[in-house]
Amino acid sequence: MPASTPAPVRIAILGPGTVGTQVVRLLTEQAEDLASRVGAPLEIVGIYVRDTAAERDPLIPRALLTDDVDALIAGADLVVELMGGLEPARSFILQAIGAGASVVTANKALLATHGPELFEAADAANVDLYFEAAVAGAIPLVRPVRESLAGDQVQRILGIVNGTTNYVLDEMTTRHLGYDVALKQAQELGYAEADPTADVEGHDAAAKAAILASLAFHQRVALEDVYCEGISAITAADVAAATESGHVIKLLAIAERADGGVTVRVHPALVPLAHPLAGVHGAFNAVFVEAQAAGELMFYGQGAGGAPTASAVLGDVVSVARHIATGGKGPRESNYAVLPVLPIGAASTRFQIRMNVPDRAGVLASVAETLASKAISIETVRQQAGAAGPGCAELIISTHRAPERDLESTVASLRESAAVNSVLSVLRIEGE
Repeated sequence: MPASTPAPVRIAILGPGTVGTQVVRLLTEQAEDLASRVGAPLEIVGIYVRDTAAERDPLIPRALLTDDVDALIAGADLVVELMGGLEPARSFILQAIGAGASVVTANKALLATHGPELFEAADAANVDLYFEAAVAGAIPLVRPVRESLAGDQVQRILGIVNGTTNYVLDEMTTRHLGYDVALKQAQELGYAEADPTADVEGHDAAAKAAILASLAFHQRVALEDVYCEGISAITAADVAAATESGHVIKLLAIAERADGGVTVRVHPALVPLAHPLAGVHGAFNAVFVEAQAAGELMFYGQGAGGAPTASAVLGDVVSVARHIATGGKGPRESNYAVLPVLPIGAASTRFQIRMNVPDRAGVLASVAETLASKAISIETVRQQAGAAGPGCAELIISTHRAPERDLESTVASLRESAAVNSVLSVLRIEGE
């Protein structure tokens, strides 16, 4: 007798935006292959929208559109949340979990803010909650950190996890564009939103940093634990100084072990040209992982866009659908560790301080004395007369590694010093 056809895995999609549309396309076009990989057919039972009459991409079958989210969730085995935002996405996901459905989401802000609540609900209901697309688009990163490195100890993560800011900084570096011009160009190309605040002020990267740190250190790291600083203050002069010193400026998400705990931060940083992250151009993302046994690992690829992100979503859909079709469940949240998340002052790194100073004898000695009084050791000094105006010089000092809290008090003293007209910028040096 012929083998019986397995029951389909019923999929509900919440939000047919750019990514959702591509998810629908891939589920439709690759239905036969996906069914073979899963061991059961994948059936889209409906697509939730607020307005069923609104115009949609032709790839979205209008017959599947519904504004009855309750009925849609009740009839699904797997809910794919692609709406974004905190509400109603949080409520819908909890509703799905409560109804016994597994969930795939790409919602980084939601996970960084309400992750513990969602993970606990999923564990209690014995369903999956997968989120590969929430951190770096198409780059397979969550699964390697959560599963492939589960037997190792991650020491540090350095990541370019926001394509908008990387594009802007790359254009400022390679084409010598001003910040405003580069940002406007990013908006015209669709890399940046009309309101780019979440990207350029680092909030998007901070949400991803919280997720990565939680995975890497096996504990819950909340969004409010992440120090966040954006790129809006970066100038053409900063970029030129970085180039002269053999660096490029990147917005980095950094999670690392420190004495007594861990630090998680997002800020612009000088990256040496020899480091792999320095060669990440355009709107691409890359994450550099340092593990105790595995050593250095790098993950690189497109961090945004409909099709790339949909690829990561579909990877989760296939994994979760297999569990539904054959029985079983993916890994639970690993949150056994109790390492304190330390403030930014506990972080230790090198710094480059760029100053406008009077062009006269004794200035360098006075500046060096100020740094020495704070136990900050100078590694290199560059001075250019006239670069900061008549009778002035631009003084650029790179330090040896020092705690952030010591640097803060040092910069405060330099601002008050008669030997310094102004502190033009302070940038951390990472990746050395």
